[in-house]
Amino acid sequence: MANIQWYPGHMNKAKNQLEDKLDLIDVIIEVLDARLPMSSKNPMISKLIANKAHIIILNKADLADAIKTKAWVKFFQKQGILVLSMDAQHSNNMSGLIKLIKIATKDKVDKIIAKGAKEPVIKVAIAGIPNCGKSTIINRLVGRNATIVGDKPGVTRGQNWLKTDTNIQILDTPGILWPKFDDRNIGLKLAACGAIKDSVFHADDVSIFVLKYLREQYLDLLVDFCKTSAEKIEKINDIDLLLAMTQLFGMRDDYERFSIFFLQRLRKGKIGRITFDLP
Repeated sequence: MANIQWYPGHMNKAKNQLEDKLDLIDVIIEVLDARLPMSSKNPMISKLIANKAHIIILNKADLADAIKTKAWVKFFQKQGILVLSMDAQHSNNMSGLIKLIKIATKDKVDKIIAKGAKEPVIKVAIAGIPNCGKSTIINRLVGRNATIVGDKPGVTRGQNWLKTDTNIQILDTPGILWPKFDDRNIGLKLAACGAIKDSVFHADDVSIFVLKYLREQYLDLLVDFCKTSAEKIEKINDIDLLLAMTQLFGMRDDYERFSIFFLQRLRKGKIGRITFDLP
């Protein structure tokens, strides 16, 4: 398997623009994919956060293993980080997030109010990797379709300040990856979950990686998806399993076509609730 890397020019530009606006920002909301909370945590964003008030959202929690998501929430809480698991696509309830924003900015707001201001504006930046649900969260907070939402990475290209019905203003930022994944598995996980443009990698490589992981961690889900027995799956290697599944789903020997289909089903949660980063 080749190493997967994807860092187009607009991502570097977005990182620089976010860095330039840090002085204006009161709190940074870092949106992670609940299926891979560590692999989707951009080290460049972590550096930018520095001493800023910081909130982590584990989004797409409906697609992740619920037990492992709870463990990840505890993991971040133990570090003193405000964290919230969320399914932004299907939930209109943003009250939990607004509550965390107010907690994160309380000291600063209290100081401003003490000087005579009635309701100071809170400026929030929402950042994360591509296709992690930032735009959906923003639209929920704003109460309208203020940003373009897509199920593929790279939809948002520019930065915009957006107003909400409250005293919160939001800076929408494009999805930002980092120039090089030191661990090849990180690139494979990001590709599997749709954070990397499909044309950048070979779908069969990523599918074989996912099959291997499912055999080790979620064999029951793989058995249900394949409509076969665990014994049959365990008897063959990952490549032969991919070929067998290609035939099983009526695609003959077109394993590339099946690989794309398999990844699409995975991303939509049709195989089951799966977490790729173990807490």
